[in-house]
Amino acid sequence: MASVSSALQRIKEDLRAFLPERAILHACRKAKHRWRQRQLGPVETVHLFILQVLNFNTAMAGLRHLSKTALKAPAYCKARMRLPLEVLQTLLVQSSATMRQSCGSSDGLWCGLRAYLVDGSSTIAPDTPDSQKAFGQPSGQKKGCGFPVPKVLGLFDAFSGLIVQVMGFPLYTHEQSKVWRLHPHLGPGDVLVGDRGFCSFVHLAMLSWRAAHGLFRIHKTIVNFRPHRKHQHRPPRRGEKGRPSSKFIRRLGKWDQIVEYFRPAIKPTWMSRKQYSALPDSLRVRELRFLLTHKGQRTQVVTVVTTLLDPRRYPKEKMVQLYGVRWQVETHFAELKTTLKMRKVKSKSAQGVLKELTVYALVYNLVHLVMLQAARRQQVQPDRISFIDTVRWLINAKLGEELPDLVINPRRPDRHEPRVIKDLQDSYSKMTRPRAELRQELKRKADTASRLK
Repeated sequence: MASVSSALQRIKEDLRAFLPERAILHACRKAKHRWRQRQLGPVETVHLFILQVLNFNTAMAGLRHLSKTALKAPAYCKARMRLPLEVLQTLLVQSSATMRQSCGSSDGLWCGLRAYLVDGSSTIAPDTPDSQKAFGQPSGQKKGCGFPVPKVLGLFDAFSGLIVQVMGFPLYTHEQSKVWRLHPHLGPGDVLVGDRGFCSFVHLAMLSWRAAHGLFRIHKTIVNFRPHRKHQHRPPRRGEKGRPSSKFIRRLGKWDQIVEYFRPAIKPTWMSRKQYSALPDSLRVRELRFLLTHKGQRTQVVTVVTTLLDPRRYPKEKMVQLYGVRWQVETHFAELKTTLKMRKVKSKSAQGVLKELTVYALVYNLVHLVMLQAARRQQVQPDRISFIDTVRWLINAKLGEELPDLVINPRRPDRHEPRVIKDLQDSYSKMTRPRAELRQELKRKADTASRLK
């Protein structure tokens, strides 16, 4: 291979402590991947893949200019196709664990517990038959006029912002039916924080199997904080007003109580009967309610449920603070989709899309690790360090260059902006019919015009 660019050497140097070459080779052997000694082996492919995504997922044809190597786009494309998805997912889990350990065992703990954020998002894939079959497109789009939309499910460390795991599923997949696949990454005592899409008796019970805890916003459940109120044994039907289906146990304070949830009578479609029968008949949880007073908040009242029952170890004020951290996951996805350009991926196969999403997570962790290092040196919170400024430095930094002072974003808690844009962007009409039909129509108009002449 020809002389390698300083950018590629810098990527290798930054990842050496968290993603050494031996770890890449070990992950390949673990996945039973066989390869020949060639110019683009697994190690070189992973490094080039990371370099490509770090440069805002640049085109394969332009990667040879970044790497300063005699690299042909078809050869690199085939090397990416040979690399198993399992290898990249293993590397993501291992590297994120190493990065979190480097941040310190006591850093980023909430009341002595490790907290994680979970949320779902989506991206857009090229319109190919393989991706259409694997992910599907929105039902409102006509056939031949839309793009496949993979659903993305991510698990983040709550305070460092590092991605522990990312997965892709078909568009019309409910998060609760797949979130259990992220549970093996949680340890005893860990807390999983999510929005109302992850709140259910089943999910809380599955977390309790692993001695983990949950904190979720309550979804479609009648909550009554009146002490010793009555309850009904069946859940209320949609739109029905009535008594709560939970049993009151004990009052802990204003809008703070312990209740008992009961196993639903109807089994979720995504669970097997064996899994459903293993669920406990009931589960004691804690319900809390608090008000949002910040200007610009669309939600004014928030009601959450958690399996953290001890009000002394986990006071209500701390619970409110922890749920407030959940909003950071929206910023994490915005940095991925807007700054790193993950809103549209480029792989034309379903497996390629999943590989691309995993490498996006690897790059995102590399950027956040640099942000954590800069925050320690500049004595600010990590979320104050500019994400885009960190990316720009990583792209342009030379081998051996020390980390400079990065841009610190101002803290603007009362900022409130209308949800509108000034730029009108393009004025092209949106596609409402397949492109082949539109081409035929243009041809007919051209033929008619030529006959009239």
